[in-house]
Amino acid sequence: MPRVTIKDVAKEAGVSISTVSNALNDVDVLNPETKKHILEVAHRLGYVPNLNGKQLKSGKTHMLGFFTTSVSGPYFYKLVESMAWQSERLGYGLNIFVTTDRDIILNNLLGHRVDGAIIYEERKIDADEVALMRKNRVKAVFLDRPLEEEQMGSVIFDSFVAGYEATSYLLSLGHQRIAYLSGVETMFDSTQRRDGYLAAIRDYDLAADPDYILQGYFEEEGSYNAVRQFARQHPDKFPDAFLAGNDLSALGCIRALRSLGYQVPDDISVMGFDDIDIAAYYTPPLTTVRNPIARQGIMAVEQLVGIIERGEAGSLQKLGGELIVRGSTQIKLRRKPAP
Repeated sequence: MPRVTIKDVAKEAGVSISTVSNALNDVDVLNPETKKHILEVAHRLGYVPNLNGKQLKSGKTHMLGFFTTSVSGPYFYKLVESMAWQSERLGYGLNIFVTTDRDIILNNLLGHRVDGAIIYEERKIDADEVALMRKNRVKAVFLDRPLEEEQMGSVIFDSFVAGYEATSYLLSLGHQRIAYLSGVETMFDSTQRRDGYLAAIRDYDLAADPDYILQGYFEEEGSYNAVRQFARQHPDKFPDAFLAGNDLSALGCIRALRSLGYQVPDDISVMGFDDIDIAAYYTPPLTTVRNPIARQGIMAVEQLVGIIERGEAGSLQKLGGELIVRGSTQIKLRRKPAP
């Protein structure tokens, strides 16, 4: 069946093409009854506007792009959901680009296939590529680095402070052998949380042991394997607390500790980051640092639309965390020896 065109609607409604265009674009020059009649005809015929034509005329796509290397896990589910909702509320669609190919990212950014971009790129778009975006006046908000300039800004979680405060909390419970389950080394939040952890260890006049930084990759299974491997390799200095880079890593850590015969928190305390939905209902309920993920997504869209529509300068916006104490941590007690 051939596509219904604006000409078909005009013919059926008995009006000119320009009158149909005015009705469809809500131009306030028509008699309300005429407009109602045209919209009813368009609906009955199944007319769908040609968005490409509109984009060519306006120079805008009314689409935002979210560029990332992954959308798996509860963190990204909440982030994407909040961005999509806020984009729609402000009159934009949201295209999600999941790729590690820099050419795909740059072609979409520089080819103006979206009006602006929100970027959380695991391996990081480097300084040369940011300079290229700047030269081409790409409008963007980053979630993975601090940036503040004319057409680019950022909305970041203050992971350094959160990592410092989480480690300080564990230290205040009497734990001194604290291991950090790191995420991916190139990810902003992972490195910032690790640096906050190390700063707190130093400020408590403790030696930072490189063996106590484990690679969990922000994954439950990766963290499970990392903890079990540590137990095999370093049975003589097993930690009395674990700070996991995110809640999924914390859950994998607790599973591994159980498999090794430890009880959480009686033998070992465990805490995470993000406060994903399952954290409060896990056994034991997870102590964590609440990350306002949905708020970050909403703020990123709001800032980007402000840059696009009102020419606002990009800004650096930092979000703080909130310590949520539950049942996976407690004051250090006498513990059983490592298996």
